[in-house]
Amino acid sequence: MKNPKAVIITGASSGLGAGLALAYAAPGVTLLLTGRNPERLQSVATDCETRGAKVLTAVIDVADREAMDQLLTDFDRVYGTELVIANAGIGHGTGRYLMERAHETAEVLDINVAGVTNTVMPLVNRMAARGRGQIAVMASIAGFAAISYSPTYAASKAFVKHWGEALHGRLKPFGVEVSTLCPGFVRSPMTDANRFPMPFLMEHERAIAIMKRGLEAGRGRISFPWAVTWVAGLLGALPSFMAMPLMTLRRRAKLPPLD
Repeated sequence: MKNPKAVIITGASSGLGAGLALAYAAPGVTLLLTGRNPERLQSVATDCETRGAKVLTAVIDVADREAMDQLLTDFDRVYGTELVIANAGIGHGTGRYLMERAHETAEVLDINVAGVTNTVMPLVNRMAARGRGQIAVMASIAGFAAISYSPTYAASKAFVKHWGEALHGRLKPFGVEVSTLCPGFVRSPMTDANRFPMPFLMEHERAIAIMKRGLEAGRGRISFPWAVTWVAGLLGALPSFMAMPLMTLRRRAKLPPLD
């Protein structure tokens, strides 16, 4: 969708969410930006306002289904949402250890999976009733294959990828566009914490430009860079006896101390 006038972006206080907020900020545009860090969120909102946008902010946990439903429904009643980007997501790096802690695994699933559905579902029927609108969900190339470096993160993004692509076909007859964003490694605070190779690491500004162009064109899947997409897609398509050895770590991880 080109030039949407009412835009919702979750996880807008940093990273790709902040970049997308700035990319859509313009005179005549109303933005609803959510995040968990009030200082960073307000800083992004101020930058968007300097570009002429009207900005509303909400410090909210996307995993809180009832709070999200009320926030998004209230906004939609007044402004008629044209684009919602379910961007909020986290990843806990495992570092030298075998896995993240159990509560960290639960947090990744709460935000990356439930947080996405909590962002989209309050608006689906409302957009369909109007016969227009666009939904974008933030998946990842990590969702193409069972990446051993980050099992929980990859699994959460696999859900978002499949759900977003299924919604595309489900909602298209109602005039609602659904785009699934599948970036590779993009320089951000999240990737700065990674301790494993990140091929074709992309600068933040370039990734934002690719996503915005894809959304304007109404593409169902926006996946980049092509080389990483191709390799990850191939791994996901290979028979298990071929794929599993390729995705197995070649070194032992350190076990965390027992309680």
